[in-house]
Amino acid sequence: MNANRRRQIEDHIDSRRRKRKGMFLTVICLMHEYYNAYIDRSPCMTSSYIGDKWVGELLAGHPTRFFNMFRMRKTIFIDLLELLMGAHDLHGSSRTTPREVLAITLFILSQNESMRGAMERFQHSSETISKYFSIGLSALVSLSYHAIRPIDYKFEQTPAEISKDARYMPFFKVAFIGRCGSPTQNVMAVCDFNLCFTFLKAGWESSAHDSQVFKSATRDPNTKFPHPPTGKYDLVDAGYPLQRGYLKPFPDTRYHIPDFARVNNITRGRKEMFNKRHSSLRSVIERTFGVWKKKWVILRDMPPYNFSKQVQIVFATMTLHNYIRRHHSRNDIDFHSVEEDEENVPVEAFEYRLGQSFTEVEDDASTTCTVDGEGASKMAELRERIADAIAGA
Repeated sequence: MNANRRRQIEDHIDSRRRKRKGMFLTVICLMHEYYNAYIDRSPCMTSSYIGDKWVGELLAGHPTRFFNMFRMRKTIFIDLLELLMGAHDLHGSSRTTPREVLAITLFILSQNESMRGAMERFQHSSETISKYFSIGLSALVSLSYHAIRPIDYKFEQTPAEISKDARYMPFFKVAFIGRCGSPTQNVMAVCDFNLCFTFLKAGWESSAHDSQVFKSATRDPNTKFPHPPTGKYDLVDAGYPLQRGYLKPFPDTRYHIPDFARVNNITRGRKEMFNKRHSSLRSVIERTFGVWKKKWVILRDMPPYNFSKQVQIVFATMTLHNYIRRHHSRNDIDFHSVEEDEENVPVEAFEYRLGQSFTEVEDDASTTCTVDGEGASKMAELRERIADAIAGA
């Protein structure tokens, strides 16, 4: 055998030895990982400052700390916990209390905390955090069927915000107001003057036009949309159709309050006078959405959850919004800030409209997609009569 052939055989043998050695080391590593994960099971979350203990400390501590973490007062948290446990299947486990499950849910929603951040804060595995976040969301969605609806379902009363304000009475006797908006999906909501949501239609793709969502919500009997009775109407923005029971502003006319502010609040003609007061009434929508987005940070930068969970998050946070607002304590700084000054609209409400005028946002493409519905001529006549009354006052 010549020297070259001998070297080839030796190199081949060395190569096989190296491969076997590498395979052996790989097996050793896998066995080590298996031992640590399933036999030794050394705990990862070893902090003695466990989640429920932290929640207990916050409940016993300064109220500002608790509010900053969970965006609600202690008394509201305690009442909400009791309600969800009693009627909406909020539960924990042998190692986790329902109180901690609610805290985990609120912590993620209010801080937009990641799963890893919540794992470290509450000292649980990712599977446990994900499980309890889902339980908390489900409980809040269950509550939403009772929380997101009108208090005066028959529209029997004219809101004091209209009846006691000469700018609107007797011109506008509207009870409720509608609009849409969401950073990740198209959401249609109806609000009242108490800054509460009274109807919600969520889950549409963001490309869906406002009028398409509106028609789906108002025509589907399963949605239980709170239609205004005969003789009353909702105020809607330019993205919705003009039809019986829904009064929109004059098209191709200055509308948004910031647009009027840029020209020293000067109105030119009866149509602009009508639109300004219409917009002033509808500013409650921006204030309501502004508080909602300001309080629940997760809405401003939605994590990549599956779409069904994103829809649950919308329902859950609107439910929390209404529950806090309607709580007997009426004690919440976020609501107080917009309640005391109707021109104080949180910037979060204008995330996609900041610095844009009405004509820049409501472009030709959006208005041409909106087809007026049944009764549009009657509502147009009503709009003309109101505009004449305002101009002549």
